Amino acid sequence: MPESDDYDDVQPTDATGDPIAAGDEPDPRTEPVGARVGPNGREIVVPLSLYKTVTALSTFVAVVTYLVGFILIDAATLQVSILRRILIYALSQVGVSLPGDVLTAAFAIVGVGSILLGTAVYVLGTRFRAQGMGKPQEDSTEG
Repeated sequence: MPESDDYDDVQPTDATGDPIAAGDEPDPRTEPVGARVGPNGREIVVPLSLYKTVTALSTFVAVVTYLVGFILIDAATLQVSILRRILIYALSQVGVSLPGDVLTAAFAIVGVGSILLGTAVYVLGTRFRAQGMGKPQEDSTEG
């Protein structure tokens, strides 16, 4: 029985040690980056490390702006809110006195604006995808 060559079964790997796609399938990591229209609308293809950064930061910013927005709306609707009391105290220290209705309207407008900003940041963050992600499968049986 002839000896088999151990190198015949070795699959090529990239710099990270992951196997490189063989056959007809192109390596998804070599997909070109940039803006394009995908199956879910306009999307931006970026490298995986940038995708992780964009997703994490956009989610974090969205959560923080939602929380700030709801705290401000709470201060607008509750006359006993701690944030409202702190702001009234700070304004009185510099000699500014605002009517209650003006303060309520300002808190409400800034609160709703903060929630809308968080929504916009999150929606824009979902437009990004990593190379090889989100491609429709040609032989899919789902319909």
